[in-house]
Amino acid sequence: MTILPQASTYRPETIIHELGGEFYDPVDAAAFPQHILRFRNDRWAETVGLADLTDEQWIAHFGRFEPLDGTLPQPLALRYHGHQFRSYNPEIGDGRGFLFAQMRDQKDRLMDLGTKGSGQTPYSRFGDGRLTLKGGVREILATEMLEALGVETSKTFSLIETGEALERNDEPSPTRSSVMVRLSHGHIRIGTFQRLATFQQPENMEKLIAYCLKHYFGEEAGDDAPQRLLSHVVAGGAKLAASYMAAGFVHGVLNSDNIGITTESFDYGPWRFTPRWEPGFTAAYFDQTGLYAFARQAEAIHWDIAQLAVSLRLVQDEADPLIKLVEGFGPLYRDAYLERMLWRLGVESRGTSDDVRLFTAVEKALRESNVTIDRFFFDWRGGQRRGPSPADGIYESEAFADVADAMKAYAAAKPAHAYWSDDAPCSMHIEEVEAIWARIDEADDWTMLNEKVAAIRRMGEAMRQ
Repeated sequence: MTILPQASTYRPETIIHELGGEFYDPVDAAAFPQHILRFRNDRWAETVGLADLTDEQWIAHFGRFEPLDGTLPQPLALRYHGHQFRSYNPEIGDGRGFLFAQMRDQKDRLMDLGTKGSGQTPYSRFGDGRLTLKGGVREILATEMLEALGVETSKTFSLIETGEALERNDEPSPTRSSVMVRLSHGHIRIGTFQRLATFQQPENMEKLIAYCLKHYFGEEAGDDAPQRLLSHVVAGGAKLAASYMAAGFVHGVLNSDNIGITTESFDYGPWRFTPRWEPGFTAAYFDQTGLYAFARQAEAIHWDIAQLAVSLRLVQDEADPLIKLVEGFGPLYRDAYLERMLWRLGVESRGTSDDVRLFTAVEKALRESNVTIDRFFFDWRGGQRRGPSPADGIYESEAFADVADAMKAYAAAKPAHAYWSDDAPCSMHIEEVEAIWARIDEADDWTMLNEKVAAIRRMGEAMRQ
């Protein structure tokens, strides 16, 4: 069972300084003309001891970026490279964000507060370093929904409207601006390692490996450090890809600079939830080849992890151990995919061929039918079909007969939470996202967003039971 966030005292850290100045650039936050607090995530602020901040203090720290006590005295723009749609780009890095603070959570994990839209850095290139308010709203919705659906994700910590009119080519302009803060378990990316490999910096590579092993995985470095780090990323990446599939989620931009070494999902741009089980469904209009389509996300994450293995060759003499670890991604992904689908169905694994049979029947039925993903998992939660449902006619098909037959091997249980008696599941399709934004944009009405966040969290409670 997933445990809800627990309260913690504030315990600041400055551990990123262990890496040294070759890994980041001190920067200043932009001076914004306005600061209107639109969202503060007190549920997760409590886990790092910051929930007691007044709104004025919150704005001072997360809008004006006055340093928090005991942590980083100045924001740091992290340096990294990355493959973007399989094309290597050495000219990227934190271009509109920075690492603002580090601290411990209630589990004693090292946590980062990073920004998006906080101003220009040495890596902004031709960008303005800003974030649209719509982009911030979309990230709230993405992270809240993914958290409820059991995906390890960054948390949208704060959103403050900043009073600037931004010009964008891909949406109506001028548009409102914002600055966002996210909470995550580290901001080191695969692209961070790629940069060191490109510049042939073995000492810094060893330093980074040791940093990640110690502070993210609780291990000390040694002769096999590159292999152990890669094994963690392979296993975590497989779970991440599987979680996306069970959630019906399409990240949209799974470049190697968007894959954190902790494999916690983060950085949401053109994301979407696919309404139906469409393997070729894409989130980004610029993904014209479907490289990051729904059913290709495991392939994309696997490819990115292979680039990490290539980078680690800088300090790893033998390639075979790294190759073997990367090749192990497939079996780990299949196991994780099965586990996540059973979790979303709310049934306990039987650890036998019954699990595979049920998984196969469910995926086939979803692929061949017109039922929405959320509707199916809502109607069949707990190992039995409940109703009445608008999809009852679809459930009479042969494909769903196979699902019903496969479920007979499982002990059906009526879900206890009142959510499962609602008329419809809580979903997050593009039409609703646009409707929520339209109310904000046209009438400055935040009611729909607040109500949606509450509904998502209620669903999350039901999923945890």
